[in-house]
Amino acid sequence: MSNRYDQMTYRRCGRSGLKLPAISLGLWNNFGHKDDFGVARQMIHTAFDHGITHFDLANNYGPPAGSAEENFGKILAGGLAGYRDEMVISSKAGYTMWPGPYGDWGSRKYLTASLDQSLKRMKLDYVDIFYSHRPDPETPIEETMAALDSIVRQGKALYVGISSYNPEQTAAAARVLRELGTPCLIHQPSYNIFNRWIEKGLLQTLDEQGMGCIAFCPLDQGVLTDKYLRGVPEGSRAAKEHGTLNAKNISEDKLTKVSKLNAMAQERGQSLAQMALAWVLRHQGMTSALIGASKPEQIIDSAASLQNLEFSAAELAVIDEISPL
Repeated sequence: MSNRYDQMTYRRCGRSGLKLPAISLGLWNNFGHKDDFGVARQMIHTAFDHGITHFDLANNYGPPAGSAEENFGKILAGGLAGYRDEMVISSKAGYTMWPGPYGDWGSRKYLTASLDQSLKRMKLDYVDIFYSHRPDPETPIEETMAALDSIVRQGKALYVGISSYNPEQTAAAARVLRELGTPCLIHQPSYNIFNRWIEKGLLQTLDEQGMGCIAFCPLDQGVLTDKYLRGVPEGSRAAKEHGTLNAKNISEDKLTKVSKLNAMAQERGQSLAQMALAWVLRHQGMTSALIGASKPEQIIDSAASLQNLEFSAAELAVIDEISPL
């Protein structure tokens, strides 16, 4: 689509030269070998056609682990290879990938080996952003950050970031990377209307460190959509026994709050998902909201959230009452 860049808003990532689309696509679910490859390909093409240039992966995305990267590599080579320089592709390492003491957490050995495997799966020479997926309570932060610095110097990643680090860990990671000469580009925390932890210090830390922020689970794994307004539908993520979202976690109280938020969204002329994304993007320091999807129409709906990002003080007060900080 020749006008793809006219449809998207791009935001500078912290104090860097890189801009990311305000809406990015994550391949956490629905892009593995157990999913429909044709639908996955259609979603990625739809996203790119709507100006979503950032595709976020991790070594353990699937299922099975690694298969999302394999499928993305096939899709990229199959019809999008000529657009590699118009995309930002990221991956991560930090969760269990193989048995033994070297297949998890944040050691230099694990991060380096994992990225090498990710590049092979995606058939890429480099990723644009490589993350430490979670802080390691036992490995010194100096070692984890030195591994990220080394990865950039080897040309395997252009930028590095961290995910799910608290404010103190974030400041320490940023300091070490700055001293090494490879600034920490971005933080990827979970954040949505029902999960507001980053407002208690992390956003301020990111501003002080000149880092960008990309929120994952901005729709609370689909809870902040109209999907569960009438209960848990068959085939949904919450209906699956072994998933990251469970029907037991969707209480009547939470669904009551979702109904109130949905009513507000309708008054704003938006879907609930669009309003929830707009709410995440209201922060000046929020670079991008990282959505998931199971069908192309959800991606188009999410991108349309950018048409109305403004909230009145009264609307924000109502959201604060429904889901207090």
